[in-house]
Amino acid sequence: MAKLTITTFLTLDGVMQAPGGPQEDTDGSFEYGGWSFPYADGEFAKFMADVFTRADAFLLGRRTYDIFAGYWPKVTDPSNPIAGPLNTLPKYVASKTLKNPTWASTTVIREVAKEVPGVKKQYARELQVHGSSRLAQALIENDLVDELNLLVYPVVLGKGKRLFGPGAVPAAFTLTGSRTTSKGVVISTYKRAGKPTFGSF
Repeated sequence: MAKLTITTFLTLDGVMQAPGGPQEDTDGSFEYGGWSFPYADGEFAKFMADVFTRADAFLLGRRTYDIFAGYWPKVTDPSNPIAGPLNTLPKYVASKTLKNPTWASTTVIREVAKEVPGVKKQYARELQVHGSSRLAQALIENDLVDELNLLVYPVVLGKGKRLFGPGAVPAAFTLTGSRTTSKGVVISTYKRAGKPTFGSF
């Protein structure tokens, strides 16, 4: 069975909204889109390429799916480390309204909590989520996440969509890897490790 991984970019105050560009997601009058751009470097690119080599399938929220579907099919070089997997591997999009997706190998999921466990059973390596803030929160709230790749950027925005919402299930994680890029982005991988434990000093 595949493990479900979430890979996402976060500010120091936990915002994950619109890291890639000003018009990516302006919900809530968000005006800081593109905040990750100044911190891109070769180490970041290598990490992301490595992540995509581990994918058997992708699970995306509707907004992220639409952004990806509008861009990546135009990148036709099969050796591109991101376009290759995205254009050829199975894709699942969580949506209540999408009816006829045109991006090849796309399946629509209506009920995340009910359908995602079955999707995980179809694959051996990773079912990957990228971005997709609302979907990520739903997966966390239903305790369906096995691993987190968090890329934390040295910037604070003060507002915007966050990875962890009020409904997050209490969970413990084990840090399995960490590195810092030349631009100060801390890339950490956390594996699910049961329930949190508590004590007193």
